[in-house]
Amino acid sequence: MTRAAEKPMKTGARLKDAAVACLLLAAACGLAQEGRAQSLVGKAAPVFTRRDLSGRLIHMRRLRGQVVLLNFWATWCAPCLNEMPAFDAWRRQFGAQGLAVIGISMDDDAAAARRMAERLKIEYPVAMGDARLAESYGRVLGLPKTFLIGRDGKVLAEFEGETDLKALEAAVKAALERR
Repeated sequence: MTRAAEKPMKTGARLKDAAVACLLLAAACGLAQEGRAQSLVGKAAPVFTRRDLSGRLIHMRRLRGQVVLLNFWATWCAPCLNEMPAFDAWRRQFGAQGLAVIGISMDDDAAAARRMAERLKIEYPVAMGDARLAESYGRVLGLPKTFLIGRDGKVLAEFEGETDLKALEAAVKAALERR
């Protein structure tokens, strides 16, 4: 082959390599986006029906008209266990104003979740979560993860990780004042 004939092949090969690199980069970016949690703030909270640890049904749809604090937690999560007694106190304090608190244990063992709820003297309903429920709530990837849901069923705020309880309480009070 002559040099003139080689040059177009090299350019073509470079273009092909560049195109393949672009496709791989685009695919990698798509996968990174897929793995990232998606915010639900301003969107309708996914509805679900689950049995709590005592066997009673929790119907998210029936909680419309109330402010819902929905907390994903696990028995091995220290920040989760620190905030749960505050959530129960808020339930007692603000329940008459329309606050409902629901816990979703992401543990594999319902007995362990039940023992922890009893140890912490948690009186709000706790149901077992799974990957499907976590996915519906925008990929719950870290715990604790708390959603504040307005009376209209839309997510008002999300709190992930160890949360400033004063800020969360202020958000709960503001949500209760909305009509």
